[in-house]
Amino acid sequence: MKEIKDRSLLAEYMHIHQLQDIFNEPLIPHMCLYSFGQGEFICSQGEPAHYLYVLVKGKIKVYNTSTEGKTLIISFKTALEVIGDVEYVQEADFINTVEAVSPVYMIGIHHQWVNMYGKDHMPLLQFLLKIITGKFYMKSNALSFNLMYPVEVRLASYILSVSFDPTDVLFRGHLSTSELRDAANLIGTSYRHLNRVILQLCNEGILERGKGFIHIKDRERLITIAGHSIYE
Repeated sequence: MKEIKDRSLLAEYMHIHQLQDIFNEPLIPHMCLYSFGQGEFICSQGEPAHYLYVLVKGKIKVYNTSTEGKTLIISFKTALEVIGDVEYVQEADFINTVEAVSPVYMIGIHHQWVNMYGKDHMPLLQFLLKIITGKFYMKSNALSFNLMYPVEVRLASYILSVSFDPTDVLFRGHLSTSELRDAANLIGTSYRHLNRVILQLCNEGILERGKGFIHIKDRERLITIAGHSIYE
């Protein structure tokens, strides 16, 4: 994480996402702009939550780990999104791990300033309510998605999500073969079965397994496999 000490860039993102209508004027001097590199953690499950983060550029991956060590993708998110909203309201530790899929910019506000200047500001409270209820709806869909859809569909959705960021046309990600075990856990399958599905998609000319990476050869066919029930 790196703090970007450029108030004009912060103001630009505020304007792009109309955040000046949500955060009142006394809060703005206490808002900071942060950047996160690809693969960097914004927060980790179980860590104390001291900041409210607003995603203004880039793509993030949100997932949860059970006490048995099993992981589950909740969703992939692009701007505008909030991290730490539930934790702020509940005064709890972070309930999910959030990782940058592409280069990410976040606006961060410490809880003490939100409490001091924002807890009675109706536009901010309505904004948080909308974000939080949307997350519960998404989580319900994510659970159904992992339980009901075949591995081929879940894998196609996952690869599409980690490989493309609609907010950054220059970003072209890929799936590292060193991350396949993690990917298997995240989509709820075994490492062996995941490799079988990848081999099948490579044989069909949809994916290509190169030196250390899985590349997309036919994005349109991969989108067709994923259908509309994707993690985003």
